[in-house]
Amino acid sequence: MLYTEERYLNPYTDFGFKKLFGTPLNKDLLISFLNALLDGKEVVSDLTYLNGEQLGAGIEDRRAIFDVYCENEKGEKFIVEMQKAEQQYFKDRSVFYASFPIQEQGKRGNGWDFELKGVYTVGILNFVFPDDEYSEDCYHHEIKLMDTEDKHVFYDKLTFIYLEMPKFNKTEAQLETMMDKWLFVLRNLSRLMERPAALQERVFKRLFEQAEIGRFTQEERRGYEDSVKVYRDLINVMNTATRKGITQGREEGREQGLKEGLKEGLKMGREAVSHEIAERMKLQGFRSDDIRRLTGLPIEEVEQL
Repeated sequence: MLYTEERYLNPYTDFGFKKLFGTPLNKDLLISFLNALLDGKEVVSDLTYLNGEQLGAGIEDRRAIFDVYCENEKGEKFIVEMQKAEQQYFKDRSVFYASFPIQEQGKRGNGWDFELKGVYTVGILNFVFPDDEYSEDCYHHEIKLMDTEDKHVFYDKLTFIYLEMPKFNKTEAQLETMMDKWLFVLRNLSRLMERPAALQERVFKRLFEQAEIGRFTQEERRGYEDSVKVYRDLINVMNTATRKGITQGREEGREQGLKEGLKEGLKMGREAVSHEIAERMKLQGFRSDDIRRLTGLPIEEVEQL
């Protein structure tokens, strides 16, 4: 068994993420998490889960499949995704995905005045943005459309929230806010053997009950075990590709400068990760949608492998 030494599930697995955040039974967990990220600026009191598969306007258009897609009581849309590996054009993908809940608000006829509800994209990233875009201690990013001259928010109904999880290293003693506590849980849940004293809120009692592997049904255990296998395979392929990228970067660095060569090698290593793991999963009989979720590749590209 893969999880004999673990008491609680790994939320970075597809099964684990969906178990905690992707079912109406546990929507109170998702509500608490979103409110913690929004820090009181927008209060979510209720959520309705929506169909996570979004189709384009035409049959030839690309489609999007969200990990979790829901709306609050005000009709504002929330896309919540666990991004397990860095991928090329990640920001482009986030913007593209956010366009679907915008377009679906359009109403036919002449009576619609173009008023839109807010759209939030939340990305839980198991990687850091490349090229040192943010400082080492900056892991929570909230992005809106901004006027570049006077820096005011030009449009406040489109929000992207990114969490660079590898940067979050607070200990239990350092947890102060609800966001601290949620990020601590996401980063450390599978390594814990009991609920920490700092996490005494009722919502965390519920979370640890839902995350306890010993409470799973036999079917849930099988599903979790399969998900852990895929996650660990993904991590191994990522590490291998990164090592190859570093080696290639060093070799190229002898000719074009170590820094630039290493940077180019790392880029090539990252780009190889998604395709390599997708090909492995395809050979092992995984569904295209599962491959898409774990690699970030477009569903059309996965189906062509």
